[in-house]
Amino acid sequence: MNILLIALAAILVNNVVLSRFLGICGFLGATKKATSAIGMSLALAFVVIFGGIISYSLYFFILVPLDLEFLRLVAFILVIASLVQFVEMFIKRFVPSLYKSLGIYLPLITTNCVVLTVALDVAAVSGGVPDYTFLTMVVYVFASAVGFGLVTVLFSYIQERLANTPNMPKAFQGPASALLIAGLMAIAFLGFKGMI
Repeated sequence: MNILLIALAAILVNNVVLSRFLGICGFLGATKKATSAIGMSLALAFVVIFGGIISYSLYFFILVPLDLEFLRLVAFILVIASLVQFVEMFIKRFVPSLYKSLGIYLPLITTNCVVLTVALDVAAVSGGVPDYTFLTMVVYVFASAVGFGLVTVLFSYIQERLANTPNMPKAFQGPASALLIAGLMAIAFLGFKGMI
């Protein structure tokens, strides 16, 4: 039951985009088209999941035993940057159309707050004991990636639909509508707070 609660909380209630307002750059920038949003979500999911697992392992199995916890931030950034480079090379080689549509937002995953926050969350310690076991950490990073993907893809579909709406008032076109949609989505996801 605890694992299910961790997953539901990370996807719906404590969604990193809508409740913590992290990763807004990729969320707002790469969501003009649903295909770009799906590609961005998959790329970010890969980096979040493997970055979280590697960061957890690196922290608790190498840095803590060697009493080098102060290197945590530098080590996590190196892990994340390496994973993003791998994803960027893979997408450029095998899906060049997605690479072109994501543009600058793909390398910006390195500086995406979602990735670093999830890595720091899984390395949290309370009273000398890790907040997450290895299994709950894997569930948390996977659910955080799913939560980011869910809201990003939903947001892109809503934006596409509104872009094709005739007679849209000029004041609600472009960034104004995007921010209104994001705010309404955050309010809608807030409704899940009573569940957990």
